[in-house]
Amino acid sequence: MIARIWYGWTTRENADQYEKLMREEVLLEIARRSIPGYKGAELFRREASDEVEFITMLRFETLNAVKVFAGKQYEQPVIPPEAKRLLKRHSERSLHYSVVSLN
Repeated sequence: MIARIWYGWTTRENADQYEKLMREEVLLEIARRSIPGYKGAELFRREASDEVEFITMLRFETLNAVKVFAGKQYEQPVIPPEAKRLLKRHSERSLHYSVVSLN
């Protein structure tokens, strides 16, 4: 199992809208793509001093499944334009970890 992790930050004013967009549109659209090996996603939110941090974690069976999702340059983040407009900043690459334990 591979966890694809990516960070994005919004202003406090955009945080609720970004969360809603991710939960109700972006992550559902990824699931609708029926990518072989896609195993789901989680969205984390953390309030910081003057911004809100979000972590998006997508799970895939293999790195090849990640590449089907993200393309040849699979470390590049995949950010829909409507989500990017709400972000204050974001990580320049997605990180990929082998999942060594699941409960």
